[in-house]
Amino acid sequence: MVIIAERPRKTVYRDGDRCIKTFDESFSKADILNEALNQARVEETGLNIPRLRGVTTIDGRWAIEYDFIEGKTLAQLMEENPDKLDEYLNAFIDLQLKMHAERCPSLGKLKDKMARKLKEADLDDTTRYDLEMRLNGLPTHAKLCHGDFNPSNIIVRPDGEMFIIDWSHATQGNASADAARTYLLFYLAEKFELAEKYLDKFCLRSRTAKPYVQKWMPIVAASQSVKGNPEEREFLLSWASVVEY
Repeated sequence: MVIIAERPRKTVYRDGDRCIKTFDESFSKADILNEALNQARVEETGLNIPRLRGVTTIDGRWAIEYDFIEGKTLAQLMEENPDKLDEYLNAFIDLQLKMHAERCPSLGKLKDKMARKLKEADLDDTTRYDLEMRLNGLPTHAKLCHGDFNPSNIIVRPDGEMFIIDWSHATQGNASADAARTYLLFYLAEKFELAEKYLDKFCLRSRTAKPYVQKWMPIVAASQSVKGNPEEREFLLSWASVVEY
């Protein structure tokens, strides 16, 4: 097996036509099975995603096996071809909108997940109450949401076909919450200009009012702060405290 990606608590290997993601001991059995189940459920939509092959253990560590998709991440292509940034960003948004057009009723609900995260976040009581009231007042939808939709989770094959990977955070819910998460991910990567360009294009293409997506940002930031590293957590909590834009 060859290592193709390493993250703080995960390692991804290639073994022939298989991709094997291994997890450290901080992940519970329930975490692993939930990620695999999300993958299986999203497969049923017919979107381009790696096919789930199985769940196993390797040297005492939980592992999920998928089809290996040959290609580069969209993030790599953006770095290698800055002159094509607008083209790549448009394709990225097209793919996100295609995903949001799907329904996956067996997935957990986004608003329920965010409500749980708000209770766990390091917020003062007033901020938590304000965010909970805002969350309750926002529309409940049932669109397929990725929860971590960013260019590093898009594999582009040599023929140009795009595949979405890493469905561990998938839910059914409001597409604007998913867009707010993508915007914040660009910001966390210090790609501020790209974040603004993304949001403008997403709102234009989806016919969504920009303030509507922005209403989700403090809620999304607070919910994501629960598992962020210390630097990210500080940034996200500062966004969570901005209740109005």
